[in-house]
Amino acid sequence: MTPNPMGNRRGGLRLWVLVLFAGYAAYYWFSNRSVDPLTGETVVIDRSISPEQETALGLQAYQQVLQQERPLPADAEVSRQVTAIAGRLIERIPPVSDALAAEHGLQASHVEKTFDWKVTVLQSDQVNAFCLPGGKMAVYTGLLPVARNADAVAVVMGHEIAHALLRHGAQRMTRGKLEQLGQMAGAASGMDQGTLQTVMSAYGYGSALPYARSQETQADELGLMLAAAACFDPREAVPLWERMDRNAGGNAPPEFASTHPSAGTRIQQLEALMPKALAYRAKFCPEAPAPAG
Repeated sequence: MTPNPMGNRRGGLRLWVLVLFAGYAAYYWFSNRSVDPLTGETVVIDRSISPEQETALGLQAYQQVLQQERPLPADAEVSRQVTAIAGRLIERIPPVSDALAAEHGLQASHVEKTFDWKVTVLQSDQVNAFCLPGGKMAVYTGLLPVARNADAVAVVMGHEIAHALLRHGAQRMTRGKLEQLGQMAGAASGMDQGTLQTVMSAYGYGSALPYARSQETQADELGLMLAAAACFDPREAVPLWERMDRNAGGNAPPEFASTHPSAGTRIQQLEALMPKALAYRAKFCPEAPAPAG
């Protein structure tokens, strides 16, 4: 059989394309690494993404949500209650951040100094809440019957605030750039669409989804410490997630296919964190009565 020099040449070119893309991706990843002082873990955030840019994107998203949903008046009783909970959590961000950073021998960056906090209650059956980069927050009224009490609402809101403090949005944007590089490398190397989809699907289950679940776990821990330091009972986190699980009615996807830990995993992790959370409550709320039970 006569060798095909053109085929060999194309194969060599494709290999070089993959090598070049891989080299740049490695450079991008290493050059944008840092250690998050609140978790002690290495994170990758594109240095061109500033907190101010995140805030601008968060404000844009917030305004879009307000146009699509039904905000309750700020003077409505439920709005005042939710705003009061948020105020207690926000007040505890600086000392809790310092305490967590000190556990890792680091200093907190206090990204919250750039935030312009605002809390809105949205009339909706959604069992949800969010906090966008820059401090714009919303709680859906559908969450309140499931939460049942201020302690559980504080756990949820603390979790959402934690996402913003940990700059999870910027981390996901950075990871998105790396994913685009991978797709470009696959296309430029001549990989057919079916193979590329298979590779990206495997990447999702093996890397992207576990990464998203780890962010949820980080937010659970920081949010629990914020709630405890703000003098809420952190132990309400466990019955809250039991109720959330029942409310889902078995419709949640299996953990390996989800961006969130399962309710069972979450409860186990929260129970493991409870001694630390109660210690934070005792430290920051010495005059508050001890939680009953």
